[in-house]
Amino acid sequence: MLVIRMSIMGFPAGIMVATVALAGCLFAQDSLSPSSSANPSAVSTVSMAAPPIELKPDSTGVVPPEQIRELLRRAEDKDLENDKLQRNYTYVEREERHHLDSRGAVQKVESRTLEVLQIYGEDVERLTEKDDKPLPADETRKEDEKIQKIIDKRKNESEDDRRKRLEKEEKSRQEDRKFVLEVADAFNFRLIGSEAINGRDAWVLEGEPRPGYEAKSREAKMLSKFKGRVWIDKYDDQWVKLDITAIDTLSFGLVLARIHKGTRIVVELTQVNDEVWLPKHVQFHLDARLALFKSYDEDVEQTFRDYKKFHTESKITVVGETQ
Repeated sequence: MLVIRMSIMGFPAGIMVATVALAGCLFAQDSLSPSSSANPSAVSTVSMAAPPIELKPDSTGVVPPEQIRELLRRAEDKDLENDKLQRNYTYVEREERHHLDSRGAVQKVESRTLEVLQIYGEDVERLTEKDDKPLPADETRKEDEKIQKIIDKRKNESEDDRRKRLEKEEKSRQEDRKFVLEVADAFNFRLIGSEAINGRDAWVLEGEPRPGYEAKSREAKMLSKFKGRVWIDKYDDQWVKLDITAIDTLSFGLVLARIHKGTRIVVELTQVNDEVWLPKHVQFHLDARLALFKSYDEDVEQTFRDYKKFHTESKITVVGETQ
């Protein structure tokens, strides 16, 4: 599915996986097709590949699960397409983190800027700035050495190792797909209207956990802890914004990590080169605790810019550059 990277400056990976997995799956689902009043000239060639789905909510605005499942299927296909196209782009990511005290006041602000490269189909980060200041020469050299090690590793990868890596990635995609499709059963979705996002009309759907639903997979058990809203571009079968909130405390892992009620994430995408939808802006409020050792109460903002397309046949001659 479309990669929305959220490597938030050392934050425990397990907590991020739980929250970001929900962001990536819960809202990759609702790929609404354009209504009969949509402007045909605005519909992409991808959207034209299948006839529009006509949503038929009941008298309370709830969309039937079977319609949601079809939207999920189409959206997952769209996300796979975006994921493949995203591998043709490098970009810059800036991350700003506000540490809050017990009263919600800002104690400390940190930021870092990353150049995200594509090396043999893999996202690789190259840190370029801290607190909006260029890295010292010694740290820059370490970043370059890190990139070169990755290049050498991939260049010298055996066919057997490559096959195993690709099989593992494919297995992960299939598991993600099953999880996404289960969302249709785990939530009630209500069509609440439409709204303009970045100058384009979008449907707005609201999802709440379905009472009494029994999850089929371990990962899906966390769905009952969240609710959210998603904006769907009417012309391009694509979710463009999501807003998701934890409505109960989520505990998991051997270290008793917890995501507290009120944790929230907002994600916005943008269309690049009229061919792919990629991350534009992420806002994340986190209220969490890791065992008895550390609490996290912070606001995080990420911006993504300078998307640049390169050709897969390009040869990397200098670290961080293509020719």
